Amino acid sequence: MTRPHDRVAILVTVSVVLVTVVWALREPAPSRLRTDETAIGALTPEKIPLVTGDESLVDIFTRPGCPVCHMIPGIPGATGQVGPPLVLGITGEQRLKDPAYRGQAKTVHEYIVESVLEPQRFVVRGYPEKTMPTWYGSKLSALALEKMASYLERQTGGSSAP
Repeated sequence: MTRPHDRVAILVTVSVVLVTVVWALREPAPSRLRTDETAIGALTPEKIPLVTGDESLVDIFTRPGCPVCHMIPGIPGATGQVGPPLVLGITGEQRLKDPAYRGQAKTVHEYIVESVLEPQRFVVRGYPEKTMPTWYGSKLSALALEKMASYLERQTGGSSAP
């Protein structure tokens, strides 16, 4: 038989353990690893300057951050792997013919423009959905988007300079 003093000690111990467990489970501990968002901050439209089209072709791609996610032949540092490689001289027609494609484009050029303005319209199989910001197109002038599409529709995987 336990004494009243022992019962109180057991009750206090169990209570402390229970409170500690509940406290630990109330909110996940912050990660010690830096995610891309914490390392460079969340990517927002305000952080991306408008690309006018008067810039060099390299700047038209790099200022909005395309190389971070895409491999783009001829663009220095464009080795990203989050999005598909932008070798649309090879893959553009395949994407237009993909049974999952639900866009309106009839040409590779139109497909590129559509993909920038409406990135969720078609996501290449094997790549994550909802990764490319939907506001990217608003940060490119019509001239910049035209130059971008004209360049990408000619890319076949080599390292041709812009």
